[in-house]
Amino acid sequence: MLIVRSEIFSRYPELLFGMSTREGGVSPGTLGLNLSYTVRDEPHNVRENRTRFFSALGVTELQVAFAGQQHTTHSVVVDQPGHTKQCDALITAEENIFISISIADCTPVMLYDPHNKIVAAVHAGWRGTSGRIVEKTLLQLHNKFGSKMQDVAAFIGPSAGKCCYEVGEEVAVQFHPDCCTQKADGKFLLDVKKANMLQLLENGVANTNIETNVDCTIHNTAYHSHRRDGISSGRMLAVIGITK
Repeated sequence: MLIVRSEIFSRYPELLFGMSTREGGVSPGTLGLNLSYTVRDEPHNVRENRTRFFSALGVTELQVAFAGQQHTTHSVVVDQPGHTKQCDALITAEENIFISISIADCTPVMLYDPHNKIVAAVHAGWRGTSGRIVEKTLLQLHNKFGSKMQDVAAFIGPSAGKCCYEVGEEVAVQFHPDCCTQKADGKFLLDVKKANMLQLLENGVANTNIETNVDCTIHNTAYHSHRRDGISSGRMLAVIGITK
């Protein structure tokens, strides 16, 4: 099973992080290691896929908190596993509670404050990024836990890349010009990873504490992609938490 890891998070032995890919599952066709019950997959396949993935991480599903994800800019602090509706970011200070977000092109931004032992998992699609969900989550870390931005480590994971993520002008105008490249046909290629990196930098996260995975989920078939596969696409999970 291929699991995406983070070099920057490997500095912290107490921190567990892993993101699934499409590889290593039992679901048919393009679904592969699909971890979502909301796509066209059989529940027994999803259960087996989740068992495989969580076992590879060394956790159980009963320890995992899931975000509802409706392209909001809401972040919620959780102290127990389970499902939290109407949010696209989770934060926890609890040991052995592992927070997760689902991905199939949107950008996962994972945060860790090693001084205060706080983790956050952010689902940043173009709507959430435009609404500055990463900035709002950082503000929650500061206001509720006293996090200092220079202490925060961040991982921007595999997602739709600037090479493939085509949007219209109505979306492009919501982003810094450095994040958009206009094509000959008038459409734009959007760099959502860069847009989120800029939010981290603008809010005081050190450049040396930010790691960006370069993989594009649209053209790299090791990943699920809704843009590429439509209703045949599965979903991945990115998971982070503090172990005892």
